[in-house]
Amino acid sequence: MDDDKLALDEARRAAQHESVKTQVEGEVQSEIGERAASRATPGESQRIQQVAGEFRSKAVDEVVDTEREVERSRGLARVSQIVDYIFYVIYALLGMRFLLALLAARSTAGFVRFMVAVSNPFYEPFRGIVASPRTDGGHTLLLPIVIAMVAYVLLHLGINGLLRMFAHRKTAI
Repeated sequence: MDDDKLALDEARRAAQHESVKTQVEGEVQSEIGERAASRATPGESQRIQQVAGEFRSKAVDEVVDTEREVERSRGLARVSQIVDYIFYVIYALLGMRFLLALLAARSTAGFVRFMVAVSNPFYEPFRGIVASPRTDGGHTLLLPIVIAMVAYVLLHLGINGLLRMFAHRKTAI
């Protein structure tokens, strides 16, 4: 019983000590602040206010600039996603056309005609660059499609590289 009373009394004293300590620290801090303010000459106070204003202005400008760069980067990231999607569709069309030619799909089939019609705008600039070897069974290795896919991959990488250059924050050295 006495142990509990002693522990409670000790806890009360520790809490009271912390309260007094906090109050004294607050008073000392406020006294230091008052003395610092009263000792500054009017010229120093004006200079301090001017420097503080410049720091505030620079901080606000930096936040605004950073926000603009973030917004620009978000927009460019969205453009990059759209570019990626377009190129993936082109890769899929050319890949499907390559696969159909390799498997000797019948050119009279509706799907084959559709794939040829849709992929023609992307394949046409590369048609006839190199010969397409054929087998006796009618299978064709359309090498111009392989060249077209390589060219589109390089173009895709180049466009994404440019977008990445514009999206990254500019730093001064």
